[in-house]
Parts: sequence; C-alpha cells; structure tokens
Amino acid sequence: MITRRSMIVGGGLLLSGCDKLVRQPAVDGWVERAAGLHLPAQRLLVSRHALAREFSAREISPTFRANGNTMPEDDGWIAHANQGFSRWSLRVEGLVRRPLDIPLQALKTMPQRRQITRHDCVEGWSAIGQWMGPELRGILSLAGLLPQARYIVFHCADRTGEDPYYESIDLIDAFHPQTILAWSMNGQPLPVEHGAPLRLRVERQLGYKQAKYVTRIEARASLAGLYGGKGGYWEDVAGYQWYAGI
Repeated sequence: MITRRSMIVGGGLLLSGCDKLVRQPAVDGWVERAAGLHLPAQRLLVSRHALAREFSAREISPTFRANGNTMPEDDGWIAHANQGFSRWSLRVEGLVRRPLDIPLQALKTMPQRRQITRHDCVEGWSAIGQWMGPELRGILSLAGLLPQARYIVFHCADRTGEDPYYESIDLIDAFHPQTILAWSMNGQPLPVEHGAPLRLRVERQLGYKQAKYVTRIEARASLAGLYGGKGGYWEDVAGYQWYAGI
C-alpha cells in the first residue's frame, strides 16, 4: 500500500528517508514548484505523438503483480461479475454530444489495439504485459466531445475506505494511440485482480494512472469540485502529482 511516506516529484521519487526534509515548509514549497514544472517540461521536450516503448512477446514478464485493490466490494460490480459481465456496459457521459452505454461485447468488436508495454509502479517495480482493447480516442469520437471538454475522468468500481477510486488525463493523452481501454491481458480476458472487465492503459504515465475496474467515463471542463479536486485518488489523499509522465 502506498502511503504519504513516498511521493512523486517530477516523475521520480522522494523516498521515506527524505520525508523529514520534504516536510520542512521551505523545501515543501520548492518541491511543489518543481513538480509543477514537470508537465510543461514534458510537453515541451517530448512530442505529443511519441510512443512508449513496445516489447516482443518473448519479453512478457512471467509474473505481473496485481497491485492495489484486487476485489471490489461494490454490489453492482459483484452482480455483473457473477454473470461473467455479460450485461455490463461502459457509461460515457459529461461534456459529450451523445452519451453512450457500450456493452462489453460491443467494446470487443470495435477496432482493437494490441500492445506489449512496461508497467512502471511508483513502488519501484516494473513488469511487461500484453494489453488489448479499443483506443480511447475512438470511443470519445463516437460520443462527440463538446468544445468545453478538457479532461477525461475514469470512475471506478473499487474504493479505498470511504473514497472512490478515480483518475483523469488530459485530451493529449486521451487521444494518444497507445491509450486504450483494455479488456484483455496476455491473450486472456482481463483477470479480476487486474481490473476486470475494463482498465485504462495510458502507457506514457506511471502505474497509478492505469485505473482498474473502470465503469464510467466523464468528459469535464475542469477537475475542480471533483472529489478532492486534484484529479485522482492518490493525488487527493497522498499528494501524488496529477501528471505522472515517464
């Protein structure tokens, strides 16, 4: 479990040994300012079209850890799981012209992208896996984003305590070809512990952005007023940076 004793700064880590330093007000202010430069620097130096590295099938990790929650307690999700997700659908709403409810089977029949990428966890481990699913940009195009839309929010079935898990990305990452909604992992339906029936893969960011158990997508003009207002569960409760580019 991630705690406040590690935090992201500019895509790296300040580990627990640095915690006392970070808690000093002057240093803490510097940390916040430096972290705020991460997104503009990344956008300036790396093309919005740049791809994350992809690997060969022989490089797939024999073991891929299931991190975070591995079994949602949401009654609706449990009911769908007991039915093999045969009646499950993804809701797309918010600042869109055509709100959608897309059944899982329909998502599987859309044009698919298969990619073998490395998952880099903030806890310090990495694993390579194969993911397949429709590109997010195709789903957003079907829904038709309104001009005011700036962010895409992923609402999830799992909770940590009283707080629902959610994540968000901007439109640059949302329309990136490697940003997919994966229903398959390593050639099999996505396992429950890895986020069944659908999880986000936004390959140019760290693992905590890869939201599991996605049930609803919302297009928004702002992240203000959404839960803690910082754009994601760990961003709200532990001060992680909203942009976790690698």
